[in-house]
Amino acid sequence: MQENRLGEIRMVAFDVDGTLFSSESIIFKTYVQAIEEFAQKTGKITSLPSHDQIMNEIGKPVRTIFKNLLPELPEPERDQISGRVLDLLCDSIRSGGGDFYAGVGSTIHYLKEKGYTITCASNGRKAYIETVLDTAGVLQYFEPIVVINQDTIHTKGEILAEYVRKYNLEPSSIAMIGDRHSDWEAARENGCPFGFCTYGHGLPGEIPDFDWKFNDLPTLKEFF
Repeated sequence: MQENRLGEIRMVAFDVDGTLFSSESIIFKTYVQAIEEFAQKTGKITSLPSHDQIMNEIGKPVRTIFKNLLPELPEPERDQISGRVLDLLCDSIRSGGGDFYAGVGSTIHYLKEKGYTITCASNGRKAYIETVLDTAGVLQYFEPIVVINQDTIHTKGEILAEYVRKYNLEPSSIAMIGDRHSDWEAARENGCPFGFCTYGHGLPGEIPDFDWKFNDLPTLKEFF
């Protein structure tokens, strides 16, 4: 493997939503549909979260999202709604919903051809991540994905730590690529270099620092 501009990086760990794909155009509709279905069935929800309330939660761990949106419900019922959201999202993505950022396929293929190990570090659930990657035609380039399991792994930082352990890598050889504070935090917790994608869902000032930044996915080729 050739030396890259950031040193001897061997693995590239991508965030998904806001980095490879945007669910922004479909997420609100799916959340509202799932919550309305539950409300009609049980009569337990009297008011729906607003668009802003839902969108402000996107990118957080799933149970955190639903605890913030529907604090009056017990966790098993929140899990029921989140499961329905997952099904609706995956169906929508397979039908062409959501938006892939330009250059996903060519950039992932380039990294694989260069010999990098490619994986994900996302707050999303496995079915969601794999549906996104499969629909983009790049799932075959990714190593088995570690996800939050609410047991041994609760955060993106713990996902990266698991890759360090599983692949016996130095943290400095895993590049974390993402757009939100949770991506930055995961990288810094583990001592991994952080690549900030400026085109994602991040808010101004959300990212304290970065090892490098890029305005579109194909620009990654300049660093690797």
